[in-house]
Amino acid sequence: MLIRAGERESLRSPDVPGPEGCVIPIGETAWPSPFPNELEFNAPVHGSWNIVHIGMLMPECHQIYVCADNCMRGVIMTAAEMREEERFHFVLLEEEDIYEGNLEDVTIEGISDCLERLPERPPCVMVFLVCLHHFVGTNAGRVYEELEKRFPDICFLRCWMDPVMQKRGLTPDQKARKAMLDPLEPLPFTVEDRVAVLGDNRRLEESSDICRLLSGAGFSVGQIMDCRTFAKYRELAGSRLFITRSYMGLYGMKGLKKRLGRPLLYMPPAMGYDEIDSLLGALAGALSLPAPDTAPLRERADRALAHALEKIGRTPIAIDVLGVPRPLGLARLLTEHGFRVSCVFLDAFSEEEKEDYEWLKDRLPSLRISATVHVRLRRLHGRREVFLGEEGREGDKVLAIGPKAAFFLDTGHFVNLVEMNGMWGYDGIIRLAGLMEEAFDFEKDTRDLVPRKGLGCVSCV
Repeated sequence: MLIRAGERESLRSPDVPGPEGCVIPIGETAWPSPFPNELEFNAPVHGSWNIVHIGMLMPECHQIYVCADNCMRGVIMTAAEMREEERFHFVLLEEEDIYEGNLEDVTIEGISDCLERLPERPPCVMVFLVCLHHFVGTNAGRVYEELEKRFPDICFLRCWMDPVMQKRGLTPDQKARKAMLDPLEPLPFTVEDRVAVLGDNRRLEESSDICRLLSGAGFSVGQIMDCRTFAKYRELAGSRLFITRSYMGLYGMKGLKKRLGRPLLYMPPAMGYDEIDSLLGALAGALSLPAPDTAPLRERADRALAHALEKIGRTPIAIDVLGVPRPLGLARLLTEHGFRVSCVFLDAFSEEEKEDYEWLKDRLPSLRISATVHVRLRRLHGRREVFLGEEGREGDKVLAIGPKAAFFLDTGHFVNLVEMNGMWGYDGIIRLAGLMEEAFDFEKDTRDLVPRKGLGCVSCV
């Protein structure tokens, strides 16, 4: 018998209170998983970078996916949206390839055929094996060994498109970022005045506190976005220090640190002033520089937030984890500066935000935490009273930070960003305050913008 998803009594966990079972006051949440692991709903909001977007950052690199045609649709569309079809090929797997037990041979021959058809051989190829290769026990090592024997002039990167594995171990995103770091090998020289920022999707802005500190001390900043050739990218291995801002890139960066014997700093997009100061102090210490005086930056950030508060006032604000990697940190920052934060969209709490979680739970227990993939969300689009309570009266203005918050609240007043759009530190807070003012004054076309994948990438949507 078919039962409507989300309505069967057994799907309603008695440990999960709140309206519809997927929106809970933070004061009643459990750490670190406020929602049960159930059937998921994929909202029509595709703002995050996927493995195709990430791989396209690698200069002169070609991507080849080996998969069944039903799973190929999304990655093909992404390559087309980016207008990078010439850097993308695929090998379609069919049913007989599985039960005849020759998946290794099909994979090797299919990839070889793709490469032989190219007008010019690329120096680097990202090969994406998939869930089927796991299921049938494919010898991936043999696949790559044979490819490297046939094409010794190509650097093959070992990638995976296996979302069925992301509930345990590494995600396809983490595996792709790690693979992109594998070509960085030890060099016989060190560029003493260069710091490499790697493992991130968005360019670290020159106005950021990190870049200002480095440039002020005479250091250059190397990023994959600046490299036009694969050879130039590999030269970043000679940098004196490595930095990553992304938790998803941290696994690969730790391997790079061990392989090259160079120091690594993890500098996540913190929202708290004290944490920003601590991270900038660690950067200065790693380069034997004096700790920077951040008092003027604090004052500028305070002024920017105060100016935004004058305009926005007590308008309800919702934040989502897609737009801001530290949503609880931002909720705390805005609350401390007088804003009315009513809802945060996330599916699990990050260990990095434990302190902010405790602060909000103690001082703002009514703050609503909403899932983003819970199956019952499919019927809650635009029902602001569920996400905001009495503050979400129909017709009143609400401000969203991030595309998923904009979708669920059905508002055109939103800050359209993913992963902080490369902003960092006090400079990021100042710029975000300006974006909040702009979003408050001017409506966006939510229906047009939020379905776009990988905001910041070239798109023909």
